[in-house]
Order: sequence, then C-alpha cells, then structure tokens
Amino acid sequence: MRTKYHRILLKLSGESLMGEQGYGIDRARLAAYAEQINAVAGAGVEVAIVIGGGNIFRGLSGAAKGFDRVMGDQMGMLATVINSLALCSALNGIGRPARVLTATNMFPIGEQYSKWRAIEALRSGTIAIIAGGTGNPFFTTDTGSALRAIEVEADVMLKGTRVDGIYTADPEKDPTATKFTEISYDEVYTRGLRVMDLTATALCKENRMPIVVFDMDTPGNLERVVGGDPIGTLVY
Repeated sequence: MRTKYHRILLKLSGESLMGEQGYGIDRARLAAYAEQINAVAGAGVEVAIVIGGGNIFRGLSGAAKGFDRVMGDQMGMLATVINSLALCSALNGIGRPARVLTATNMFPIGEQYSKWRAIEALRSGTIAIIAGGTGNPFFTTDTGSALRAIEVEADVMLKGTRVDGIYTADPEKDPTATKFTEISYDEVYTRGLRVMDLTATALCKENRMPIVVFDMDTPGNLERVVGGDPIGTLVY
C-alpha cells in the first residue's frame, strides 16, 4: 500500500461509536474501526488516536442540565477513557498492539500521557490511544486532538466523521449544500463553518497542522485518505 503520511493523528467522534444504537458502544462499529486502523498500521503508518466521549457523556450538555461545568467536563474526560479502552481492546483482539495513555494519572487503567511515551509507542508500531482530552475543563476533544497532533509531530490530523467532508451548510439539513475539496483555516473562520471549535482550528493554523475531514464510517476510507486519495476536505 502506498502511503502519503508516515505519522497520523486520527480523531474519532464518540457519537460515531454508537452506530445505530443511539447510546454507548456498538460492537460492530468498533470492530470496523479497528480493522481500518489495523490496515493502515500494517502498511507502516504510525497511528495516534484521540476519541471523543459524546456517546456516553458530554460536559457542555451536562452543564446545560445543571451539572457543574468543571465536573461535567471531567465526566466527559472519563467517557473518552472508556471509549479508548474499548478501542484498545478491539485492536489487541485482532493482534494489533495498542496502548492507552491518559492526560491525568489513572494508572493502572492507562499510562500517564507524555509526548515521549506516545512517540516511543508509535516508533515501535504500537497504536497510541490518547485519552482524557487535555486534562483540563473548558477544552474540547477537538482541541485535545490538535494539541496531541502537534506534540507527537504528526504529518496530518485526520478527523473521521459520518460526513464525507466540509460543506457550505449542513448537508443533512440543506440539500443545496456543496462540498469543499480544500479550504483555508481563515475561510473556515470567515464562513463560520463548524469543522472544529475555534481554539482547535487556531492551534492547527498557528502550527501549520493540516486537517483532513472525511467519512470514517465507510470501510476502506481511512486507507484511501492515508494513501493520498482526494476524498474528504483538506483544511490548510
């Protein structure tokens, strides 16, 4: 397999793990993701992963229902750890070494994250699953993904979603929405497109970290993106 990238940071949404269930972790979806990740790792690509926790708990939604915002965000961070452990187990189950590293000390559930531990894992062919966001409230997992992509010196941040790229409007609500093949960080700002939160986008812009938004739910798409096929949308 020809690969365009040597080291990637893959951002997965927690909602995608629900599959058709509406809550929690769908085993079939989890297994499908593990197979895609295993395929690119088997081609020699070093893979770091950050997963959201929205299938279990989202801090901002919790705050709207009366939870303290800081505690709500901490609950959301724990949800990302649950998802990370599930993906780690799925990868180990098909013979792909993977390790969970957490933003705050949660030994023995996971190793405490450091750039050097993550890079050591990546260089050895192990998937580094980085959980717990940034370890701080008021920061999304998108921002955590941008930060970790920069820290581990990834070539690109791949944002796997259920939509096949960035559109002028929500394609699920507006049938006239058109897709971008490429778009600049500044145009994302000026158009008010909800690709990621502004903090994450600004962090990627300042550190020249390209982002590719693509449909992760279609089997084989991760391999296609890593191989350089022009699917999804490139943010540069």
